[in-house]
Amino acid sequence: MTTAPERTADLYPTRGATEVITPRQAPVVWSEPGAPGPMRPEELNAFDHDGFLAIEQLITPDEVVMYRTELDRLVVDPEVRADERSIVEPKSQDVRSVFEVHRISKVFAELVRDPRLVERARQILGSDVYVHQSRINVKPGFGATGFYWHSDFETWHAEDGLPNMRTVSVSIALTENYDTNGGLMIMPGSHRTFLGCAGETPEDNYKKSLQMQDAGIPSDEALTDLASRHGIKLFTGKAGSATWFDCNAMHGSGDNITPFPRSNVFIVFNSVENKAVEPFAAPIRRPEFLGARDFTPVK
Repeated sequence: MTTAPERTADLYPTRGATEVITPRQAPVVWSEPGAPGPMRPEELNAFDHDGFLAIEQLITPDEVVMYRTELDRLVVDPEVRADERSIVEPKSQDVRSVFEVHRISKVFAELVRDPRLVERARQILGSDVYVHQSRINVKPGFGATGFYWHSDFETWHAEDGLPNMRTVSVSIALTENYDTNGGLMIMPGSHRTFLGCAGETPEDNYKKSLQMQDAGIPSDEALTDLASRHGIKLFTGKAGSATWFDCNAMHGSGDNITPFPRSNVFIVFNSVENKAVEPFAAPIRRPEFLGARDFTPVK
């Protein structure tokens, strides 16, 4: 007699009838104190406390030119635009994001294997890592829309099946981030509280949410409470700067109505010990270009 496989415990309920607040039940920094890596102890402590760490220059000016040139090529390539992995702005019809960019582009494939990224991800997560998601984001001037407040882990848990908060993202600026052109905002310390959102997940929700998110959005009341307790940090910096942030940090960005574009490459590293299972609050899995099912460690 065979039995059905045991269901992975849902530590972070979401997408129910009401919002649910759950204290974080996992470390932020998983490596042992003193573990080797490029991040200094004070940097790891800051990441643990705030849920993010800004690095003034992660890649060189010459590398910025190379990656920016590749980004500019991809967003005008007709084949890339026609690919399901490209997301188009509803109003302007310009390409907004290109997902799984490390599989589309040899240039970005090299970036996700760069030791400056991989070793930091390993140091934070305390294990080998694989790429759960990658993308380039493009915010041209004069009206590019922002990304509303959200926790990435809420979506990755609900729709991709990541069981635990053992995932870290890095956003590398390929253009200068001013305080006016729709930069990244994070609520420091918000990563220690999981906000389970209200409302069921529609089937194929990703087709709508990648342009304008609806499911998985916190209420105004919950966001007001989080912002009142934690404040909001806006990130600025030169091209080549980077922000590492925890998967559960509440973050978002505003519209860009300036003439100055804001583009970045965004890579999500997940621990090989936190492999995706079935979605916890969605009828079907999202496509693999949004939530990888290839758990091969990055080498």
